[in-house]
Amino acid sequence: MIIGLDIGTSSAKAVAFDLEGNVLAKHSIPYPILNPSEGYYEQDPEVIYSACIDSVARVMIKLQDFDKMLQPMCISVSSAMHGLIAVDKSGKPLTNCIIWADRRSEDIAIGLKATEKGRLLYQQTGTPIHPMSLLCKLIWIRQNDEKVFSQSHKFIGIKEFLFHRLFGIFLVDHSIASATGLFDIHQLAWSDLALNVAGISAGQLSTPVPVNHVSKLLDSDIAASMHLPESTLFVIGGSDGCLANLGVGAVKPGVASVTVGTSGAIRVTSPLPNPEQKQRLFTYLLRPNEYIIGGAVNNGGILRKWFQDNF
Repeated sequence: MIIGLDIGTSSAKAVAFDLEGNVLAKHSIPYPILNPSEGYYEQDPEVIYSACIDSVARVMIKLQDFDKMLQPMCISVSSAMHGLIAVDKSGKPLTNCIIWADRRSEDIAIGLKATEKGRLLYQQTGTPIHPMSLLCKLIWIRQNDEKVFSQSHKFIGIKEFLFHRLFGIFLVDHSIASATGLFDIHQLAWSDLALNVAGISAGQLSTPVPVNHVSKLLDSDIAASMHLPESTLFVIGGSDGCLANLGVGAVKPGVASVTVGTSGAIRVTSPLPNPEQKQRLFTYLLRPNEYIIGGAVNNGGILRKWFQDNF
């Protein structure tokens, strides 16, 4: 069997599938979105890490009750995009994870988008100049929190945080990297222009790898906490946006996928990137010559959650 682990905005979800795609067991652990100030949206990376470990552990326990011989061929991971965590050399968070919904860099995005540099950035990265992107968030931190900016060893996303804990290295898959506004989707490398605008070096970001990159879990204590055999294989996987299209089979020209999770999106798959003139479409790289293109709206299931919490 194979376990899929999704690090979502609202919860961590682990699902075990047999090789025909039938669900054998699943478990979900929710966590909160923090709103310390107007327009600020954050999450605690430690809480999310624990939810990931515990959700896989609960699935493994359910599987053992079902069939003690069942072991995962691998675990593959998806996660939400546009998250930013500043960490020190040991990987300890210096900030919460600033998530996609955060709007604190809105003025920065508006100003940069109107420039020729902004147009070139969009053409290179496929990511609109938007407060969601790590590019604008990094500029905001540099301008407003000099202490954190200067002390940061790396700027990473939530899946990178998980993989560093599991394997001791900083890796980012191509689909997550292509959502940062810092990654050249044509050269498959961090954009020198974007790095210059953000005021950081490539060494302060994770190493980009394909979505099918495999790592072996060698930490016996972490393996035990997840009820996994030592040496379990982890596929780095992709972003939730790209994998939504792949999962429902919307990978041919003319077929679109509509996703409503915490947020909402509509996307198509194309063999070519599509940096259109008005800079509205997000172009994510799933695999070579396979781009997931579309747009998102921040209001989705989060509205239902707001209604539930307030009424």
